Parts: sequence; structure tokens; C-alpha cells
Amino acid sequence: MKNMKRCGWADSDPLLRKYHDTEWGVPVHDDRKLFEFLILEGAQAGLNWLIILKKRKSFRTAFDRFDPTKIAEYSRADTRRLLSNPGIIRNRLKVAAAVTNARGVLSLQREFGGFDDYIWQFVGGKPIKHRYRFMSSIPNKSKESDAMSEDLTRRGFKFVGSTI
Repeated sequence: MKNMKRCGWADSDPLLRKYHDTEWGVPVHDDRKLFEFLILEGAQAGLNWLIILKKRKSFRTAFDRFDPTKIAEYSRADTRRLLSNPGIIRNRLKVAAAVTNARGVLSLQREFGGFDDYIWQFVGGKPIKHRYRFMSSIPNKSKESDAMSEDLTRRGFKFVGSTI
């Protein structure tokens, strides 16, 4: 990793560096991991990513390691449990979105054979590789992210804006 060029946003904290060096921009083809990112990105809305990384372990425990089958069955008691957990983002709408989105992921798995198959269709099954010279040149959304967001929203998903 000595020769790795790191984005400036990753320099301020060891968690950000580790995330940058091992996860950011790395293609993922695992339904549960993709669902985890969807939930964490939704929880991050209005906050910064470092807050989420610091709470990630607690999120994994609180949300049954992001098993959409389990989360889809959460009850009001589960919601109350989550809302009283200081280890996660305790926002009622974001917690409810996790349950709604788990149900949506199960539906997409039935329809497409996997959440992975659904997500990757928006980029033709391959990562898009850009070569921006400056961080300020990187757009925060794209036509692909707009299309994905619009389709997820149409299917009832919550906290799935184009930048998420």
C-alpha cells in the first residue's frame, strides 16, 4: 500500500484510511454486503461517513449482520430496541427505512435472482472507471445513480437518493 495514491478525504482518520484503502471503489458482488452499504449510506444521510464507520460494528450487531430476511421481519419491539441503541443512528425514519428496504431487497432477489444482479444492471455489469485529475471534478451523482435511485424509489425503497 506504500505506493497507493489516497484521496485527501481519507487522510484525517485511520478508519477513513482503512475504508479508502480496502473498500472504497472496490466492486462488490455480495447481496448482504450491498444491503449493508445501502443501509449505512441511508443512515449517513445528513451526517458524515466517519460517524457511520465509527458505529459500523454496532450497526452490524443491532441489524443482525445485515441479514435482509431477519430485518424484513422486524416488529415494533425491534424498532423500539433499535431506537434505544446509542451505538447506531437513532432516527425513526432511517430505522423504518432499513426494514422497508430489507423487504424490498427480498423482492428484488426474487425478481432478479439477486440484489447484486439488480444493482449491477445499471452499469451493464461492469465498474465504470473514471480518471479525474481533481477531487472537485468528481460529480456526486451520475445518470446511472439517478436511474438506480428513481427505480428503487418507484419500488418503495427509502433513503435511496442519487448520491446514496
